[in-house]
Amino acid sequence: MDVSRGSETRLRFLEAITDSALRELDLDKLFEVLLTKVRDLLAVDTVTALLTDLGGTQLVARATVGLEEEVFQGVRVALGTGFAGRVAQLREPVQISHVDESTVVNPLLWKRGLHALLGVPMIAEDDLVGVLHIGSTTDRRFTDDEVDLLQLVADRLAVGVYAHRSRSERAAAAVLQNSLLPSRLPTTEGWGMAARYVPGADSGVGGDWYDVFQLPGNRTGLVIGDVVGSGLAAAIVMGRLRSALRAYALEFEDPATVLGRLDRKAAHFEHHSMATVAYAVIHTDTGRMDLALAGHLPPVLAVPGDQARFVETTVDPPIGYRLAVTGRHRTSVDLPPGALVALYTDGLVERRDEDLDERLELLRQSVVPTAPELACARIMANLVGDHPATDDIALLTVRHTPLLPSDAAAGFR
Repeated sequence: MDVSRGSETRLRFLEAITDSALRELDLDKLFEVLLTKVRDLLAVDTVTALLTDLGGTQLVARATVGLEEEVFQGVRVALGTGFAGRVAQLREPVQISHVDESTVVNPLLWKRGLHALLGVPMIAEDDLVGVLHIGSTTDRRFTDDEVDLLQLVADRLAVGVYAHRSRSERAAAAVLQNSLLPSRLPTTEGWGMAARYVPGADSGVGGDWYDVFQLPGNRTGLVIGDVVGSGLAAAIVMGRLRSALRAYALEFEDPATVLGRLDRKAAHFEHHSMATVAYAVIHTDTGRMDLALAGHLPPVLAVPGDQARFVETTVDPPIGYRLAVTGRHRTSVDLPPGALVALYTDGLVERRDEDLDERLELLRQSVVPTAPELACARIMANLVGDHPATDDIALLTVRHTPLLPSDAAAGFR
């Protein structure tokens, strides 16, 4: 590329990627416009963008000019393998002048008759989002200027992809979270319930959840949990754990056994994931609550006439990594009429630059044996107030409804 032509090409590239009209385009149109510009300005035969999948282990063909079958056939390349996988692994430009099965893993590239390939990484906010590569059917050595120009386009596309993914993941996580939280808490004679869920201001929607379900034999299951992490990935793991716990709850009566099975499942299928979970089973006819904790903070119990207290129980290891498949502990607690129990995630009590013990004490003092909805309102007012929480908050209150005077008299008669 001679100096005058190189300067003109660079100017046209800069005009293309800084065009204010690009901000109005959706991601598909952005790819179409910029990939076509690259093909025309660099006089190449193919331009392809591959994006990382959700797990970040594979590249998936997303958009192309001149090699449309890559997208149609859903071509995937593992990071570290083949030409595009090498670009992704090194996070730096790579070019080759010999295209066959010894240098690329995608047969479409050599079947297209390509002789030279140049690929550059797409990186935004230090995250690898994909690879952009160009190909020529003639023998060709791409210049340093051409490498720089392709990298400029890749950087512009990476910003668009990152922004699109952030918006899409937040929306998808919110939809998933809302679909899995109970739309209505079950009603059981003699028992009342209320709940709150608030996404964190910093993390957005994450992996906190609560669940309530009826079980055979006059039993009600209560779950509150927190998957480590945030965003869509955490919400997906949360959904899987929620479904699995429900299934195990039907098979096993002991909450400790249920959490042991959940730990085994998570360790096998949810690699590199961890969650804290509190699972309780209330025997609604006797007022007994069986409880097991997996790395989770203990519930607060308020009984009329006594000070509220944290339930004394063993806190076993969290769910994941086979930390405790067996040997988990169950605690049984009586919930007499009028008693209220509050289960919560750590987002309720943890605050930056504030002492956790003091926050826990504030929570204990805020739990009173009143109507569940009033109890939720009081707890949230005292611990959240007018300051947005940085982490997700899930709160579940359950009360054994006291007998009315007329009911007591009827029972005496």
